[in-house]
Amino acid sequence: MGHGVTVKDVSAHSFVKAYAAYLKRTGKLELPKWVDLVKTGAHKELAPYDPDWYYVRAASVARHIYLRGGVGVGGLKKNYGGAKNRGNRPHHSGVGSGSVARSVFQSLEKIKVLELDPNGGRRISVDGRKDLDRIAQQIVAANGEALF
Repeated sequence: MGHGVTVKDVSAHSFVKAYAAYLKRTGKLELPKWVDLVKTGAHKELAPYDPDWYYVRAASVARHIYLRGGVGVGGLKKNYGGAKNRGNRPHHSGVGSGSVARSVFQSLEKIKVLELDPNGGRRISVDGRKDLDRIAQQIVAANGEALF
């Protein structure tokens, strides 16, 4: 049981929650000093309420790149965008913060989870893949065998 479990085998929510908790617990991930002041996109009105939002974003980015390598800052901006509230006019899509995306990339590269992709963007490193699969395996072991 648990042999050959990957990130694809567990739900996104449970994986991101578990990996964010792991990143916070280990203390290896370097937080920028502006983390409590910044909005996560131009379409947002307020900064995130969750004080650990940076760990959650880093875990989510790691999962996203695990599933689809070669993603760059522009792709993440699109992925973490949302609806821009324009008052009584229709909503338009707004992109996420490029600074946050770049910072998450750099933080994950420092702890050797990501590496530069020769074709552009970032990809998951061998050590990063082992780490993420190990977390997924722990989730499956904790939940019995509940896959999706």
